[in-house]
Amino acid sequence: MKLRRSRKYRHGRIEIIPMIDVMFFLLVTFMLASLSMQSLNSIPVNLPQGSADNLQQKEPVTITITRDSRVFVDKTPTEITSMAETLKSMLHEGDKSVVVNADSAAPEGIVVQAMLQARRAGIEQFLIAVKRQ
Repeated sequence: MKLRRSRKYRHGRIEIIPMIDVMFFLLVTFMLASLSMQSLNSIPVNLPQGSADNLQQKEPVTITITRDSRVFVDKTPTEITSMAETLKSMLHEGDKSVVVNADSAAPEGIVVQAMLQARRAGIEQFLIAVKRQ
């Protein structure tokens, strides 16, 4: 007489649904982390080519000059004549540097004038933004 087992044994298997959930969580985490690393205080312009070390400061003040000679200080449109006063009010205590984010087609004269106005506001160092090659 042959005895049957009352229960079938199931073979183990790997469930991939939780692994997909974890991968989507990691994807969203890295996307949000990369967004927080971008400088959101500047207007998009066509930067000149160059190579430089990455900036290691916390959210510096940005001076943006567009190809049609418009000047922005941290996305705030300003006139070149009143830029020194605007820049003084935006600087944090101890800040002596700004990022110059000038379009490659912007006239050099307006860039120099903006830098001279920033010098009047107490800026000692200018960091020129470039596009990586």
